[in-house]
Amino acid sequence: MEQRRCYWCSDGPLSLLETHNLPFAIALMLLAIIAIAQVVGVADMFDGTDVDVDLDLDVDVDADGIEAITSGGFMDGLLSLLGFGRVPFLIWLAGLLLVFASIGVIGQSVIAGFLGAPLPAWLAAPLAGIAAVPTNAAFVRPVGALLPKDETSAVGLSSLIRRDAIIQTGTARAGSPARAKVLDRFKQPHFVMVEPHDPSAELREGETVLLVRREEGTFFAIRYENRLLELN
Repeated sequence: MEQRRCYWCSDGPLSLLETHNLPFAIALMLLAIIAIAQVVGVADMFDGTDVDVDLDLDVDVDADGIEAITSGGFMDGLLSLLGFGRVPFLIWLAGLLLVFASIGVIGQSVIAGFLGAPLPAWLAAPLAGIAAVPTNAAFVRPVGALLPKDETSAVGLSSLIRRDAIIQTGTARAGSPARAKVLDRFKQPHFVMVEPHDPSAELREGETVLLVRREEGTFFAIRYENRLLELN
């Protein structure tokens, strides 16, 4: 009697260890990394190191730049159609990875049932990606409607000027910036590199300072002479 192959078993196309499912396994791995980073707290993982990383995982895009890109109407409509900007970027990305992996693995199983073998990874991945983008967009629209509007608002780095920052690691000197934590108007943390506005001054770890200007990726700050003047 002919034995029917079990596609849901460990040696079938649904196994993430198979070559034809490798893109979807990678997507699930990235999703797991994002989840772990959010639960553990990426900033805490890097505290005390000298590695300069944008620890809040935000994409540092100037708000004026976003406005310039999307002002044409077509790009604005396209991004809205894809659901981009309706939810925080990490939620959008996590949803896309999950939908992509789900469509890919289930699709490979269905195709193997009909054709007797799954599609090669180089063909399955783009097909799953094409299906995942609109599916994810349909998913994030209702999710975005449930979230507070402030959560989806992008802020430019320039908006952090005139806000308090706390020196996190090291001592900031002229030409030798230190890492500092600053909250934007939505109380979301950003980690920036800070130098003293006065070249002869030093800003020590734990001090609260005021960001007064920015040059490229570096902010310049002043120390409060009177702690009662601190904003935060």
